[in-house]
Amino acid sequence: MGINGKSYIVGIYEHPCRAALDKTLPQLHAEIAKGALADAGLSKDDVDAYFCAGDAPGLGPINMIEYMGLNNVRHMDSTETGGSSYIVHVNHAAQAIAAGHCNVALITLAGRPVADAKEGKPVRYYNQQAPDFPFEMPYGPNVTNMYAMCAMRHMYEYGTTSEQLAWIKVAASHHAQHNEHARLRDVVTVEDVVNSPMIADPLHRLDCCVITDGGGGIVMVSPEVAKSLKRTRVKVLGAGEAPKHLAAGQVDLTYSGARWSGPKAFAEAGVTPADIKYASVYDSFTITVLETLEDLGFCKKGEGGKFVSDGNLISGVGKLPFNTDGGGLCNNHPGNRGGMTKVLEAVRQVRGEAHPKVQVRNCDIALAHGTGGLLGSRMGSATVILGNEDA
Repeated sequence: MGINGKSYIVGIYEHPCRAALDKTLPQLHAEIAKGALADAGLSKDDVDAYFCAGDAPGLGPINMIEYMGLNNVRHMDSTETGGSSYIVHVNHAAQAIAAGHCNVALITLAGRPVADAKEGKPVRYYNQQAPDFPFEMPYGPNVTNMYAMCAMRHMYEYGTTSEQLAWIKVAASHHAQHNEHARLRDVVTVEDVVNSPMIADPLHRLDCCVITDGGGGIVMVSPEVAKSLKRTRVKVLGAGEAPKHLAAGQVDLTYSGARWSGPKAFAEAGVTPADIKYASVYDSFTITVLETLEDLGFCKKGEGGKFVSDGNLISGVGKLPFNTDGGGLCNNHPGNRGGMTKVLEAVRQVRGEAHPKVQVRNCDIALAHGTGGLLGSRMGSATVILGNEDA
């Protein structure tokens, strides 16, 4: 069943906190839900479907539905694909609405890694029961060096440079200066990025995303409910999702699962990369953005370095404005999961509600893409294409 035009995003909320030292994880989820529903002009009693991922405490939807007093939920989904989960949830909610399983779907993300670290709670990225654990952990993988391998291989294969990667951070910083909630608001130069400390060769500190608390929420509804609301409607045009793994060692580190999720989303939406006015692209590291843009078809494989250079991703300057809130590189990467905020800024752009300094003119079609897991090993990609009422 296709989802094009069969559901709308009518409510969004991004929690303003970046260090939630005085809030519990369930409290963050509840505050986010309240904010998203208020933006939509709906109440918790209108919600009949709830979506969350592994960031939700306890048994996920079972605990959170009770905690938030969602008494009319008859459909729930806790699909877990890491940071891309919430873009997958947009797809799944659109499918559920199109199939008649629900009319008002709530999606929430919340995390507090900053607060947890201050409280001495360990951060665990790997499950010791995972089948890959005993084969890979002896070699000492961590998040940064797994992405650094991809960057190094891309440089080897295609001649990509650190300076080209740096332009991605530069673009994000130009946008973040206008976001009062952004963790890093200072505009940086290519030289600033390449001269920042090396973390995992060839990735410098400024090639890496911020770590923040907070989160965000989305409210999606059926066309019938959307017509009854005063809020600006953002139409879900198409979506795709796909895993990528190591294939028993037969893996190419220079591409992501966007190679498959992107074409599915474009086909369902009936558009091409040339039609996209704005792109929210998962930016855990600069290399994540570069490979994703290639895989989504904005440029040919190996030409990402040239594509992102010279301000091409800066709103009002380049051909493809990206992450106009500052993205994970500068603004917010709540709970180490950046997919939710990618959807939020894409919605703002289509609504015409992004900051005036970065709002894309006539933004009728936008894309949001998430990368879950690790670009250097197993991952889940998810792409969603959004449009205005006339798209």
